[in-house]
Amino acid sequence: MLTVKGLSKSYDDHRILKGIHLSVGKGEIHGVVGENGAGKTTLFKCISGLEYYEGEVAYEGEILKNETGYLPTVPHFFSNMTGYEYLQLLCNARNVLVKDISEFNLFGLPLDQYAETYSTGMQKKLAITGLLLQKNEVFILDEPFNGVDISSNMIIKEILMKLKSLDKTIIMSSHDFSSLQDVCDFLHYLKDGQIKISLPRGSFDQIENEMKKESPAVHIIDTIYSG
Repeated sequence: MLTVKGLSKSYDDHRILKGIHLSVGKGEIHGVVGENGAGKTTLFKCISGLEYYEGEVAYEGEILKNETGYLPTVPHFFSNMTGYEYLQLLCNARNVLVKDISEFNLFGLPLDQYAETYSTGMQKKLAITGLLLQKNEVFILDEPFNGVDISSNMIIKEILMKLKSLDKTIIMSSHDFSSLQDVCDFLHYLKDGQIKISLPRGSFDQIENEMKKESPAVHIIDTIYSG
């Protein structure tokens, strides 16, 4: 179980997160949605131990940071490092021995090429592969479907469902609401630094409808065409 209690985060005088409460059990996939700037990435960095915060993140296991695989929205790669070297680096960081990394190239990436030359989608797939090779227990995935092709989107969903069956703990975000509906057990709506709504699978349309109601798009288009 991973439990977030009263998590708050500020940058100077600007408070981004305001007392977040969240509980994620083993074998559960939790999705977090919200408009750009709602604080999703900040929340994920705090849970992953990459940002200081107020409040508490409790985890029933080993040291959380040592068992967490964090996928940023835009993965970072060192210059002149091949895809193979990147995967080897991630394995070395967790003392994981993999005899032949190429056997686990599930996305068919050109591992002999520099990772910085990959497309956005390829870089995302390389980063996901690295997190899997590390044998993490907790996965914090910020926009895992962003920039990937349709077939890879399907593979990522299969990966998530397999991780769920292995009792891994997963928190993710996505602007693709349909993908979240396909894989998530719970969905949380983050707005103004707080989780406004949390619902189980089968009720996600309530959050989607709430987000649609708050969108100014329909009013603005009506104004444009009525002028």
